[in-house]
Amino acid sequence: MNYQSINFEDKLAKFSEHWMPRIIAQMNDTHFKVVKVRGEFVWHDHPETDEVFVVLKGRLEIQLRDGTVNLNEGEMYVVPKGVEHKPCAEEECHILLIEPAGLVNTGDVQSELTAPSDIWI
Repeated sequence: MNYQSINFEDKLAKFSEHWMPRIIAQMNDTHFKVVKVRGEFVWHDHPETDEVFVVLKGRLEIQLRDGTVNLNEGEMYVVPKGVEHKPCAEEECHILLIEPAGLVNTGDVQSELTAPSDIWI
């Protein structure tokens, strides 16, 4: 068996698209995804699951209908299931997402930012 660590920077260097998460690992039914973001995403929620945002590089703002969470490099936030949110980043930001396998990034909202949920890198 090949035992090898996963390097976030190496994985992030393999693509340039924004808002298109790439799976880097799986634990049971949970995917670990890296994504580059810039600008505003769409308002959406995930009625059945929480979603974890970990900022690896840059700054991320997660807008909620009743407030805002600002994340700096090295910080994380768990968006509770069913809570509508909209991530935003003025400058490019690199994020680790931890979420159930198969989760659609825009929830039930269809948009040009809806990404395939099964791309490994």
